[in-house]
Amino acid sequence: MARPRTPILSRPAIRQAALALIDRDGLDGLSMRKLAQELDVQAASLYSHYRTKEELLTEVADAVTAHIDVSGFDGGDWREGLTVWARSYRDALAEHPHLLPVVSAGPGRREEALRRADAVHGGLVGAGWPPRYATMIGASTKYLIVGAATNSFARGFDDDVRVYRDRYPNLSQAHRLAEHATEIDDASFELALSAFLDGLTGVFAAVRVTPQV
Repeated sequence: MARPRTPILSRPAIRQAALALIDRDGLDGLSMRKLAQELDVQAASLYSHYRTKEELLTEVADAVTAHIDVSGFDGGDWREGLTVWARSYRDALAEHPHLLPVVSAGPGRREEALRRADAVHGGLVGAGWPPRYATMIGASTKYLIVGAATNSFARGFDDDVRVYRDRYPNLSQAHRLAEHATEIDDASFELALSAFLDGLTGVFAAVRVTPQV
């Protein structure tokens, strides 16, 4: 059988190509025209699958975040739930950093994001947090995650010792930070997360709601 002259498109194939384009060229590098060129089709062919670029980005964001884990709340341990959620959320953002503005903007009407938000809020309330605190904890945890994924603290320093040696004596080892960036950034995130959860433990003792039998 002869091969079709026009490549066969599917929504998963379009999403995959769009994500590869975003990873390579950044979010601003994605357009339906450029994506059509990457897929060797006419732009009109894409619009038969996705009405707008925003609709496409929504599904790309859902695919990227589908593995964010909220199962830690299943056992009723809010601290375990937040830990598992935060780590997997950061990992998803770190894997595709150019997509961070879309993923971190909020759930909107995205099904995957709303499902996770519902699980996080329900897990916190079910564990005894008042709803108002559950909302604030979800927001605060997100601030921590997005901040950690936005950029690297360690890679923000120059690797030339001469920059720091004479003028900044307290930064005499700053030139070595970039070399150990992954280790430093991971450990710093874990420290911030642990300190945050430790602080919440004291708050929980004061505001905990005991379920009525």
